[in-house]
Amino acid sequence: MLVSDRVQGVLSRERGLLGDVQAFLEAQGAPPEVVGHARQALRNLDEAFLLVVVGEFNAGKSSFVNALLGAAVLPEGVTPTTDRIYVLVHGEQPGQMEPTSDPFVSRLTYPLPSLEGVALVDTPGTNAIVRQHQALTEGFLPRADLVLFLTSADRPFTESERQFLELAARWGRGVIMVVNKADLLETPDQREQVRAFVETGARGVLGLTPPVLLISARGEQRGGDAGFAGLRTLLQERLSETERTRLKLLSPLNTVSQLLSGEATRAEGARATLTEDLRVLGDLEAQRATHGETMLGELDGQLNRVSRLLSEFEVRADRFIDARLRFSNLRGLLNSRELEEDFRREAVADLPEAIDRQFGTMIDRFVEANLHFWEDVQAFLIRRQPSQEVARTRFSYDRAALLDGIAGSAREHLATTTEQELARNLSRDAENAMKGVIGGLAGGVGIGAGIGALVGASALDFTGGILAGLTLGSLGLFVLPNKRIQAHRQLRARVAELREALERIVRREFEREQDRADTRLHDAISPFTRFTRQEQARLDAARTRSGELRADLDALQAEVKALG
Repeated sequence: MLVSDRVQGVLSRERGLLGDVQAFLEAQGAPPEVVGHARQALRNLDEAFLLVVVGEFNAGKSSFVNALLGAAVLPEGVTPTTDRIYVLVHGEQPGQMEPTSDPFVSRLTYPLPSLEGVALVDTPGTNAIVRQHQALTEGFLPRADLVLFLTSADRPFTESERQFLELAARWGRGVIMVVNKADLLETPDQREQVRAFVETGARGVLGLTPPVLLISARGEQRGGDAGFAGLRTLLQERLSETERTRLKLLSPLNTVSQLLSGEATRAEGARATLTEDLRVLGDLEAQRATHGETMLGELDGQLNRVSRLLSEFEVRADRFIDARLRFSNLRGLLNSRELEEDFRREAVADLPEAIDRQFGTMIDRFVEANLHFWEDVQAFLIRRQPSQEVARTRFSYDRAALLDGIAGSAREHLATTTEQELARNLSRDAENAMKGVIGGLAGGVGIGAGIGALVGASALDFTGGILAGLTLGSLGLFVLPNKRIQAHRQLRARVAELREALERIVRREFEREQDRADTRLHDAISPFTRFTRQEQARLDAARTRSGELRADLDALQAEVKALG
C-alpha cells in the first residue's frame, strides 16, 4: 500500500472507525458472523490486496487464472477441480503450499513478479454441487478488494451468476466482468450481443456499468488472445499503487457499511417486535380484567345454585314446622332428641352434602378456569416469534429465554400448586371466615369440618329455637299457633342469614384467590415487561450511535474515493 502522510491519516481514522463499528455490533448482540466480518474488515487493512476470481464451476476459472499467470499453477478439468480457496502470492519457491488457520483456505506461492503486492484468489464455483463450496466463496467475498467475475460465452450471465453478483453489490465490491470462451463466438455480431447482454445484466444488478471484457483463456494459453491483452491493461490500471491503495482502504469501509445497514434492519425488526410485544402485554392485561369479570359473573350463577339449595331446605323446614308444631304431636314435641333427629332427616336431609358438592363444583371451575387462562397466556407468548431479521441476535436469545421462563413458571405453578391444594386452601379460608360469622350457630362443629357440615349444624341449631319455651306448664291454647308463626319467622331469618353469610364469604374468598392468581400472572410476566421497556431504551440509544457511525463512515468513504 502506498502510504503518504494523507493516506496515513486516513488509515489511522479508518482503523478507529472499524474498531468502533466492531464494538458497536458486539454491544448490540449482532449475530456472530456479522461481528466476525467486522473483525475481518479491520484485519484486511494489514493483508495483501485481494484480487478474487469468482464464477460458476464451468466458466473456466482455473484455466483463466493459469492463463493470467502464464503458468500451469492450478489444476484444470471439465468437472469442479477447486474444492477450497487458493490464495496465490508471489514467492521464491514455486508451487509451495502453505496451510492457513482456515482448513478450507490454502496459500500457494509462485515466483511471479506480477503477483507482488497482490494476492490472487481462486474460489470454488458459485453453482457447485457441494453447497459447502459455494458457502466458501460467498463467505470469502467480503474480504475481496476487487472481483473478477467470470462468466462463459456459451452460457453468459445465468440466474445463479446474477444472484451471486447481487451479493457482491451488497458488499460494495468493485467488479470487472470477464466473459471467457469468447472463441466459441464466430462473428463480431455474436460477440457484441453477448457483451451487451452481460453489460445490461450487470448494470441492472450493480447500478453502474462495469467493464466487460471478452477473452479466451484457451487462446491465451495457445499463443495469445487480444481480449486477454485488454484485460491485462485494465488490471494494470486498477492495480496501480494509487488505485490499489484507494480500493484497499475502500473495501473495509464498504463492508462495515453493509454491516451497519444490516444492524439497522435488525434493530427495526427488534423495535417492531417490541412494539407488538407491548401491545400484546396490554391486551393480556385487558384479557386478565375481562377474565376476572367473567369469573365473578360465573360466581353469581354458582351462588344462585347455593341459594336454591337453601330455598329447598326452607320449603322442607316449613313443612316440618306445619306438620310437627300441632297439639296432635304434643308427645313428639316433648322429646327434643327425637324432634331434632326428625328435623335432620326430613328438613336438613342432604343439605350438607349438596352444599359441599356445590362448593366443590365452584372451586373446581374457578381453579380450572384460572389455570387454563394461565396456560393460554404463556402459550400465546411462546408463539410470539420475532421477525426473521432479528433471528440469532442476542435480543432474540434474551427474549426467548424470558418467554421460556414464563413457560417454566407456569409449569412450576401447575406442578406445585395443584387443583386439589388450591381447593383445600380456598375451602379452609371460607370455612374459617364462615365460623367467624355464624360461630355461635354452629357450636360443637370442630375445626376442619366442611362448609356443608357448618351449614347443616346451623340448620340443626334452629331446632333449639323451635323447642325454646315448650314445657308442660306453658302449653296454652295459643302457644303452638304462636310458636308455629314464630318458627316460620325464625326460619326465614335464619335462612336469610345463612344465604347472606355464604354469599359474603364466598365472594370475599374468591376475590382474594382471584387477586392471588392475578398477582402470580403479573409476577411471571413482569420480567418480560421490564425487558421490552429496557430494550426500547437500548434501541433508541443504538439508533443515535448508529447515526454517528454512519456519518463518520460516509465522510471517510468520500475522502478515500477522492484519493483516486
